[in-house]
Amino acid sequence: MKKFKITGLIVLLTVLTFSCDEEVKDPAGRRGAAVVPVISDIGPGVFASEDLVNSYVEFVVSLEDGVQAEKAVIEGSYNNDGARVELTEVTSFPATVRIVSGEAIAALGLTPAEVENGDVFNLEVLLTAAGTETRSNAVLNVRVACGFVDTKAIGSYHSLSGPDDWNSEGNITITADPDDPYTIYVAGLEALEDVDEDGGPLVMHIDPGTFEVTADYTVLASEAFGYHNLAYEGSGIYDSCDGSYQMDFDISVDEGNFGLFAFTFTRNQ
Repeated sequence: MKKFKITGLIVLLTVLTFSCDEEVKDPAGRRGAAVVPVISDIGPGVFASEDLVNSYVEFVVSLEDGVQAEKAVIEGSYNNDGARVELTEVTSFPATVRIVSGEAIAALGLTPAEVENGDVFNLEVLLTAAGTETRSNAVLNVRVACGFVDTKAIGSYHSLSGPDDWNSEGNITITADPDDPYTIYVAGLEALEDVDEDGGPLVMHIDPGTFEVTADYTVLASEAFGYHNLAYEGSGIYDSCDGSYQMDFDISVDEGNFGLFAFTFTRNQ
């Protein structure tokens, strides 16, 4: 970790950015106004690259209690290209929606051979209620990924955070909870900086439906660089094809916050 990051912690500036809401005409429908549909209960939330014809994602489209709507159209785009092609329609709520990968690929004018691991299908809900169209606030980004193999998510890893981030590099160890392969423990992030890692390990959770990763707030070292209770927390994504993790960690101590830093964990061969 570079010295300027510690110095920057002492001189901490908080920048508040204010903005005014402005209604902008959306040719595909208003977003976040009137009756807003909700996407929930996602799982599975990826298209399996091993079978791009028959794999699927499922989720629930619902409305607030007492709200009425005529229909909801599920639209899809590919790699954020804004295509917004209709994939299916529902007329009663709550509705469990299943989008089959092969059907989505065909509707977007693609073939399975053109789709690669890491590609993303963007799903949105366009709702019609009392003649007004509104969009779901959240876009469901469905990644193309390999199936989860628990042994590929653990083992000896190389951690890298570049010079413009936390500026650390070295080997770490990732293990799994014996009762839950989607709960993993990361050890060695501060030991590789010659810090006594007397806390931890860092606890992370892989969402089995989307492979998104959440890192719990965890104190890794009681003392580090003259500060107290160095802690990590954050989020990221697990690549089920090569076993790597792309993480953003918020790093803090009792005396303040260093900020958000990008890390890549790559399996050692």
